[in-house]
Amino acid sequence: MKKPATNVRSLTLDDIVEWVASRGFPSYRASQLAGWLYNRPLTPVEEMRNLPAALRETLAADFDCSYPSIALRSDSVDGTVKLLVGLADEKVVESVIIPRGERTTLCISSQVGCALDCQFCATATLGLKRNLEPAEIVGQVMRAREAAAPELLTNYVFMGMGEPLANYDRLLRAITILTSRWGLGISPRRITVSTVGLVPQMERLVTETSVHIAVSLTAARDELRDRLMPINRRYPLAELIGACKRLDLPRRKRVTFEYVMLDGVNDTMRDAEDLIRLLHGVRAKVNLIPFNPYPGASFVRSPDDRIEAFRERLLASGVHATVRTSRGRDIQAACGQLAASAANAEMEKGAPSAERAE
Repeated sequence: MKKPATNVRSLTLDDIVEWVASRGFPSYRASQLAGWLYNRPLTPVEEMRNLPAALRETLAADFDCSYPSIALRSDSVDGTVKLLVGLADEKVVESVIIPRGERTTLCISSQVGCALDCQFCATATLGLKRNLEPAEIVGQVMRAREAAAPELLTNYVFMGMGEPLANYDRLLRAITILTSRWGLGISPRRITVSTVGLVPQMERLVTETSVHIAVSLTAARDELRDRLMPINRRYPLAELIGACKRLDLPRRKRVTFEYVMLDGVNDTMRDAEDLIRLLHGVRAKVNLIPFNPYPGASFVRSPDDRIEAFRERLLASGVHATVRTSRGRDIQAACGQLAASAANAEMEKGAPSAERAE
C-alpha cells in the first residue's frame, strides 16, 4: 500500500484542527496531537499514549509519520558538531551545531543539493536532488535539539545545503511551525535566512515573516559575480541592491551581506572600494568569510592580513564589517563545505535513514 505523501510534521495547528474535526474526534485532541508532534522529542505514533488508539491508527493511515534520523555524527576539536540527517528516501542532508561562547547556532539545510552553481560552494557540486519538505526541515531542528543537549540552541540560520528561497513555500510553512507557540516556539528574531539574491522571494520573506535576512554577495561587480554566482545574470547587482534598499525593515535591523574571501579573485582594495560604493545607502553589515576549501575546490583562502586590510577599509568608510571565524573545518563542517559526501558513503553501507513511526 502506497504511503500518504504528506508528513504529519508538515501540518500547522489549523491543519490539525481541520483533520481532527474531519475524522470525528473531539476538538481538544488537536492541541494534544500538536504537543506530541512539536513540544516533545520525536516520538512514534504508537507511543503517543494519551491519544486513543483509534486516533493513532487513523493518523498513521492518513499521513506519513516518519521522521529524520541521525545517519552519522562528527565532532570537531572546537566543539562544532556536524549531523548527517537521514531522510525517508535514503537521501541525506547536513546540519551543523556551532557553539560559540553563550550562543549555540544551528545551521539548517533547505534542499538536498543545490541548483544555483555558486563556484565556491561544495553543495553546488551535487546539483539539486530535491527540495526538503517542511517536516524534514522541522525534523532537522528537533534532532539537533536532542544532539545539543545539555546545551540549548539559541540561534538558527538557514545557511546549510540548498537555497532556502528556492524552496519558498515549504520554508515558510517550516518557519511557521518553528516560530508558533503551538510549534517549537522559537523567536523569529533568532532565525536568519540566507539567500543568493532571489529578489521576489526576498521581498515576500520580509513581508510575511519577522526573521532576519542575509544575502550571499561575494562580488561587487557584475562581471565577477556573473562568474562566481550565476544567479547574478537573472538578478544583477543593481536589481539586488535596489531590492535591499526597498525592504521594509524595522529601524534597528540591517541586511547582512556575506562575502567569501577568495585569494586573488575578490580581495583587493579595488574590490573593497567597489563594495563600499555598492552598499552606499543600504542599512548593511558585511560578514567577511574566509574561504573554506573542500576536495576539488578551485579557489584558495585569502591571507589573513589581506582579509583584515579589507575589513579595515570597510570600517573606515563607515560600513560595519566583521570576519567570521571558521568552525568545524576538521570535519568539513565550515561555511561552504557541506556536501554530504561522507553521508552518502555511509548510507550506501546501510546507515539508517528516516525512522518510521507507523
